[in-house]
Amino acid sequence: MVIVPWNSSIPAASASSSSLPVICEVVFVLGAPGTGKGTQCQLLQERLLSKEDGSEQHQLWTHLSAGDLLREERKSGGSELGELINSKISAGELVPSSITVKLLENAIIKSNQETHCSKFLIDGFPRGQENMQAWESTMKHHTIKFVLNFECPEEVLVGRLLERGKDSGRVDDNMEVIRKRFKTHQENTVPILTYFGKQHIPLHTIDSAKMVEHVYNSVEPLFL
Repeated sequence: MVIVPWNSSIPAASASSSSLPVICEVVFVLGAPGTGKGTQCQLLQERLLSKEDGSEQHQLWTHLSAGDLLREERKSGGSELGELINSKISAGELVPSSITVKLLENAIIKSNQETHCSKFLIDGFPRGQENMQAWESTMKHHTIKFVLNFECPEEVLVGRLLERGKDSGRVDDNMEVIRKRFKTHQENTVPILTYFGKQHIPLHTIDSAKMVEHVYNSVEPLFL
C-alpha cells in the first residue's frame, strides 16, 4: 500500500457529517473498460425520476464514476497525489484503495447535501478485494442494493475504446494501455464477483454487446 499525504484538494468531511453520516443505498457497476458502464449509469440517472403528484420530478439515483473522480483530482493542479493518480492511470494500474474510497466518500456527502439524493450508482468500483476492504472499513454503513456486471467480447471493447480515444484525450485510450487494463480487470475485478456471491449480495450480469437502448431495457427493470 502506498501512503499518500492528503492535501487541501481532498477536503475532510465536516464534523456534523462525520458524527452523523448519511446512510445511502448504492449499486456497484462493474465491467471491463468499454462495456458501457458510464453510458448506462447516465441514462439511469436521467430517466429514473420521482413521480410525486403536483411537484417537480427529481432524480432518484446519482451517478458517481470512480474513474472520473480520480481524473478530476489528477487535473486539480500539480499535487503529489494528483501525480501519483496520473502515473497509475497512465500505466493501466489500480490507484491505492484509500484514495479512491476517500474521493467517493466526499462525493457522496457533497451530492447528498446539494440534492438530498441518497441513492448512488458507483461506476467502476470496487475493482478488487483491496478496494472492497477499504470500502468496508469506512463505508460499511451504506447498503449495497446489488451489483451490476457488464460483459462484452474483448475485441468489441478494443474497437470501442480506440474509437473513443480519437476524441477523449484520455491517456489510457491506446492499445498498449487498453490491453493492460483488460489484464488488470481479469486479475482483480473478476474474482470480486465471487466474493459478492459469498456475501449474498445480488449480482446481475448484463450482455452489453448490444445496442445502448437494448442494454438499457435489460437494466432498467432491476430498479423498478
